Amino acid sequence: MVQSANIAMAEERRQNIIQAVQNYSKRLFHFIRGRVNTDEDAEDILQDVWYQFSNVVDTEPIEKASAWLFTVARNKITDKYRKQKEASLEEVLSFSDEDGEMNIKEILLAGTSNPETEHLRNLFWEQLFRALDELPTEQRDVFVWNELEDISFSEIADRTGEKVNTLLSRKRYAVLHLRNRLEELYREIIEH
Repeated sequence: MVQSANIAMAEERRQNIIQAVQNYSKRLFHFIRGRVNTDEDAEDILQDVWYQFSNVVDTEPIEKASAWLFTVARNKITDKYRKQKEASLEEVLSFSDEDGEMNIKEILLAGTSNPETEHLRNLFWEQLFRALDELPTEQRDVFVWNELEDISFSEIADRTGEKVNTLLSRKRYAVLHLRNRLEELYREIIEH
């Protein structure tokens, strides 16, 4: 009796998952795709949403599946951009030479404060702002808002009316330019 009740509950959960996938997959994919760069990224996020959904359905009922699914999708998209943001700032601040990889953040954020590190920090910020001034306004704004003011791409898109993909592209060009300009500073630091 208990075993047949467990089997019936498992079958009901399975049917609920199948029904949700049938009802929401297409809308959810289009929602996600409108906010990420590629179909592959959208599919990865959608799979994460369905995985989380299947785990939650096993433990607790979901009252409003649609709202829950879109909230989880939005959170997964935000997580993806947060990871990209961390990677892009690392990309701007790290350089390779014949001795291996060097991260200028190690110098800038070192706990020690002496006249030399203070000078390097001031020089870095001066060079960064000079390099930012060389960028087209749209690229500079996206970089500053996202990296320095910690504004998400979706918020910037709402503010500017631009698509997230356009903003990502602009930021990418800004990162490439800043990386080139800061590499000159890095070379100067290493040569001293």
